[in-house]
Amino acid sequence: MVVNHFLKWVHTAKVAQRSAAAAALARAYVNHDLPFEDRCAAEAALTLLLDDPSSKVRLTLADALSMSHHAPPQIINALASDQAEVAALVLARSPLLTDADLTDRFVSCEPSLRKVIAGRPNVSVQLAAVIAEIGDADVCADLLGNTGAAIASISMKRIAERHGDVPHVREAMMACPLLPADCRHMLVVKVGEALSAAPLVVALMGRARAERVTREACAKASITLIDGTHIEEYPALVEHLRLSGELTPSFLVRTVAYGKIDFFGSVLAVLSGQSATRVTAVLAGGRDVAVVALLRSARLPAGIHSVVLQALKVWREVANGKRVAGAQEVTWLMLSELGDPPADRELAALIRSVHLDTLRENARSHALAIAAA
Repeated sequence: MVVNHFLKWVHTAKVAQRSAAAAALARAYVNHDLPFEDRCAAEAALTLLLDDPSSKVRLTLADALSMSHHAPPQIINALASDQAEVAALVLARSPLLTDADLTDRFVSCEPSLRKVIAGRPNVSVQLAAVIAEIGDADVCADLLGNTGAAIASISMKRIAERHGDVPHVREAMMACPLLPADCRHMLVVKVGEALSAAPLVVALMGRARAERVTREACAKASITLIDGTHIEEYPALVEHLRLSGELTPSFLVRTVAYGKIDFFGSVLAVLSGQSATRVTAVLAGGRDVAVVALLRSARLPAGIHSVVLQALKVWREVANGKRVAGAQEVTWLMLSELGDPPADRELAALIRSVHLDTLRENARSHALAIAAA
């Protein structure tokens, strides 16, 4: 009877009265405060309110129903397609909207509503994949900042590929603890590309020097990246570096010089096709002949074999507790292996550069330690 009275009264009531009545009826419906027959009539009345000419009434309706698991699904879907102010409440909150509903709405809605969808309390892997594929930079940044979003590695990669050159997207990605190592490297490269192309940098250094300096900085950053990468992720990072052309002999010499032997082993396993167990055994205790055979099967240039062998011998002794040494000592011994004058000047220049970097790093650390004492 109450609903019958409401249906007769609603056509003549003012907007404020209709809004208050809509809120009361919606709350009674979702709280199961009505008998079954009145509940059916209430659903019909709520559905009728979807045609109310005032957005304030529909907004009140959306607010009352948006968080309920018991709201009529046809009303929720209609409100989700309403004007932005009304739809935002439902798209942000409603647990009744499926991934298919949200995907359809995301594809067709305006940018402000895309941000609302990306910020939902729970975003599934499937929905996150859609957002990563077609969302703009701001929307993807919102997705990355959403702790309730489940984002697959492939979706992370797509965001990095599409928006990795946008500073606030890079910042959001780097802040994500689950960001895969290959995506982190991709972002490092994007930063390098942006710096080398910056007008001020080009004007100060010249394009050729800017590109060289940036390339060296990216190589150093990639070495640092290895430290923050779980060993289980090494094969994926190696494959990414290989496909991007970053897995160069000079980069591998750097990895050995800095003692990243586990990562170097993953590289050799990928390039040689041998098992990781076999490669690890050879690097850990194999004779020089076995190590050289492994390097050859990985098609590493013969010119770097001797310095790699020298570095491996030192790092083995360090690992076995027979020696205390770091990259500074290792690179000095690698340089000595090349002779004076060096047989390969380019390789010697690379190792000397790494040696000088380690000297600076060690001196800086020593100075800071003295200052802190």
